[in-house]
Amino acid sequence: MLRFKCVNKYKEIVMTRPIHPIFKEHSLQSIAEAEGLVVICADAAGSFGPSAKRVNRLMKGALRKFADSEIFEKMDEGDIQRFPAPLGLSANAVLLLKMKKRPSVEIAQKCGANIAKEAGKSNIHLFVTANARAAHLSFGIALRRYNFNEYKTHNQTDYGLLHVYITNVSKTKSEYSDLSAVTDGVFFTRDLVNEPANILTTTEFANRIQGLEELGLKINVLEESDMEALGMFSLLGVGMGSESPSKIVTMEWSGGGNEQPFALVGKGVVFDTGGISLKPAGGMEDMTMDMGGAGVVAGVMKTLALRKAKANVIGLVGLVENMPDAKAQRPGDVVKSMKGETIEVINTDAEGRLVLADVLWYAQKTYKPSGIINLATLTGAVIVALGHENAGAFSNNDKLVNDFLKSAKQETEGAWRMPLNKNYDKLIQSRIADIKNVGGRTAGSITAAQFLQRFIEDDMPWMHLDIAGVASVKSETDFAPKGATGWGVRSLNRFISDIYEV
Repeated sequence: MLRFKCVNKYKEIVMTRPIHPIFKEHSLQSIAEAEGLVVICADAAGSFGPSAKRVNRLMKGALRKFADSEIFEKMDEGDIQRFPAPLGLSANAVLLLKMKKRPSVEIAQKCGANIAKEAGKSNIHLFVTANARAAHLSFGIALRRYNFNEYKTHNQTDYGLLHVYITNVSKTKSEYSDLSAVTDGVFFTRDLVNEPANILTTTEFANRIQGLEELGLKINVLEESDMEALGMFSLLGVGMGSESPSKIVTMEWSGGGNEQPFALVGKGVVFDTGGISLKPAGGMEDMTMDMGGAGVVAGVMKTLALRKAKANVIGLVGLVENMPDAKAQRPGDVVKSMKGETIEVINTDAEGRLVLADVLWYAQKTYKPSGIINLATLTGAVIVALGHENAGAFSNNDKLVNDFLKSAKQETEGAWRMPLNKNYDKLIQSRIADIKNVGGRTAGSITAAQFLQRFIEDDMPWMHLDIAGVASVKSETDFAPKGATGWGVRSLNRFISDIYEV
């Protein structure tokens, strides 16, 4: 049989860089001279600060007239009114943002995202007061100003600059420092998830993670021979039909004391055909995102390293490609996991849990973590249950899941706890092995979680996040355009910060 290997013609991959706000001392004189978009604020009562008052004078009272109107009164917080070609200003347009003088962090970030969507490619000149959460407004703008341009030869989206005029520059810069690290992590995840599979092979994925060593992360790569020696035949079975070698990549961040690390584990199926249990052709192109869990773990680890997190965290990702081939595993095959349990493969398209089984067990035996969170685009069933608004959260530990859900709510990333119960185990009992990898259509996302729990030690706090519905979406979200969202980087970073950096 002839084999053809795709040559990566894009050898110099340029990762998408977030915009970095330019913080400047507030100056009323700058308003008239600013080119692009001028953004000013008014509170719910229509009250103006110094910047809005200056714009109103330059616009001969037009701003005041609008703020006193019924239209403004009916606007929600975060809504924006555009004034094109304003007289008296060099700007192409003025954007009036309705926002409290001291909004919540969540509202400020959403207001920033709304500004970014309204602004398009233009330069933004944001005039705010010292109390307007300028750092979080800037964060929202930066998160939303993302576009994956790598393979476009024309019609690329190149965003303009963001100028933020504030009365306390040094304080705002300090506040934005950690937020900037989060944006970098989110963009890293989005780029990985958006990459086509002929570019982001298992080897390329591992190489990009290894590039994070320059940030202080300790990176180790387990090759197929290493995994064979460890008895990881559950993971290895998935990749037997692919020319891309299966790998496990570990990322260690040691920013805390002597405490045991917390572990993050990600499913990294760089492309999923379904294997011998071949998926339908329609929509298969979306399976480039089946490494979304690994992408999130990599993004979180980059964020922690960039902001020098005072915690010990281990990130582990299992990288495979699920392809049909003469060597591919078949429905009915039995494989042995690193744990020693045997698994009957009923459906080769339920491959993610086979990958995670070995990585989860390896994480526990190697690092003795204080807890584990794994992420995976694991089941279509979770999309049926929760749509594209929430990830499914499954856990054996109330404190762990509640702490995470609190972090997710604060970051406005949807997550909903789903049940675990041993009564579901009967659905994945095998006639010929210790367990089978699917239990039919009934409770599909739950039985997948029950499968994973078999590879968690009894006393180990653990949570499984099924992110199939939120990792990549067909319509824009508050903070991202269509495609990869970077869901989970913000929540997990906050979780680590709130729980392990005290």
